[in-house]
Amino acid sequence: MSLSCHKLLTDIYTFSSDEDGSTPLVISVLASLLERAMARTQRIQVSSNSSLIAGFRSFDSQHGLEITVQSFLERIFRHTRLSSSVFVVAYAYIDRLCQFHPGFRISCRNVHRLLITTVMVASKFVEDMNYKNSYFARVGGLRIREMNALEVDFLFLMKFKLQVSIKVFESYCSHLEREVAMGGGYQIERTLNKLMCGGEIASKSRCEEHELKKRPSIVG
Repeated sequence: MSLSCHKLLTDIYTFSSDEDGSTPLVISVLASLLERAMARTQRIQVSSNSSLIAGFRSFDSQHGLEITVQSFLERIFRHTRLSSSVFVVAYAYIDRLCQFHPGFRISCRNVHRLLITTVMVASKFVEDMNYKNSYFARVGGLRIREMNALEVDFLFLMKFKLQVSIKVFESYCSHLEREVAMGGGYQIERTLNKLMCGGEIASKSRCEEHELKKRPSIVG
């Protein structure tokens, strides 16, 4: 990763949408993107029963959790303190999953299990030290047997293609940065807006040169 892109990523994702500065901004942006995808699923009246697609049955719950996507992501971060890079890679995994399986739709019935699974797998890919599956299961409100099954199903659905190159990682960073610049559905502090619009943002163009030609599919 280029030094300029690394610095920009560090500057942006250490900001928070909360006053206490405890939650990285990437949490709010990712929540906004997923909520948008869920609204699109509901709007086009596509069945949220993903069990119609082989391998997705385990991700569907009978009833969607009452906790919002934003709150669920905050819970994961609060109990794991994973780096922002993990959430960027998790976002890349979800997008890749949607590209591999065009018939799959993110809904209120599968989004929570999908998130805890992708974050767990991404943490194993990014971090040197990780929590056990049993810990992620507790964080996600699942039994360890369910967590293990979700991980196996996810790996097969992903065709075990978990590698995220620097080029791909930077492209997703660039996309998330644009979401921040547009507000991402949330209010952004003046300081962050100044950073995005100021001289430092000029270095962003170096990252965008590496962006994938195909726009992430989970974004409307």
